[in-house]
Amino acid sequence: MPENTSPDKAFILHPIGIVRSELRSRAECPKQGHEGAPEAQIEIAPAFAPALDGLSAGQEVLVITWFHEGRRDVVSVHPRENPDAPLRGVFATRSPDRPNPIGLHRVEILEIGQGQIRVRPLEAMDGTPVIDIKPLLSRSEEG
Repeated sequence: MPENTSPDKAFILHPIGIVRSELRSRAECPKQGHEGAPEAQIEIAPAFAPALDGLSAGQEVLVITWFHEGRRDVVSVHPRENPDAPLRGVFATRSPDRPNPIGLHRVEILEIGQGQIRVRPLEAMDGTPVIDIKPLLSRSEEG
């Protein structure tokens, strides 16, 4: 492993905001947004509110979250928590339990207000830290 990717090297992430949702527990959260996830608000920390400039209602973005209740010692899971499914490595799943519990959520922006953004569908529960928001790029923009 290259020197700068040592597994004992710490990284510091600073939340840029927090999810405000009607989903109050992991058990209430759909596995994927398109499986009935509600609208949600993302409260953006005041220092990062100017970073919303350039985003607009109707735009699709990736919301990147930190699954703060995820277990970090898990390397294998039964996909979709189905005990009849064979164990798979977490990197082959979307499980919130993983060495670095990062969540990726493709959402549509419904409204942008002063220091907040309303999106849908978002399957993250209330209180989930948001660590970044990124616009989706078309294939022509990726190249």
